[in-house]
Amino acid sequence: MKTWVVVASAARARVFEIEGRKKPLKELFDLVHPEERLYRRDLKTDKHGRAYDRVGGQRHTVETPVDPKEKENIDFARQLLDRLDRERYAHHFENMYLVSPPHFLGLLRDNMSDGLARTVQGTLIKDLTKQDAASVQDHLVHLH
Repeated sequence: MKTWVVVASAARARVFEIEGRKKPLKELFDLVHPEERLYRRDLKTDKHGRAYDRVGGQRHTVETPVDPKEKENIDFARQLLDRLDRERYAHHFENMYLVSPPHFLGLLRDNMSDGLARTVQGTLIKDLTKQDAASVQDHLVHLH
């Protein structure tokens, strides 16, 4: 049974495979989200969109319902989850552990398909995206 460890934040996602209890983690892929480092002012347009009322022809601005930075984070979470869903569907793993800071973990949970959610065996609330594989493996003791 193949088990993956997904170590993700709003800026980066790394996916490892557990090959055995005594063997080191094997890094499978690394997704980087450089937009996370941009300022909000660089993510949104200068002006709000315009809309017309159905009756009367009045014009008004349309506010963005989600903060641009949050939208980027949601988009990255969905991109990661889409990739994981494809990999699960191709039977590349059966079980998964999630390691993520609280906010991004919430985005992952909110956007995760039911099938992918059933593979989650445990979660660890930490940002380990900058750690090496050995350090990530040391933290996995808290998941078992």
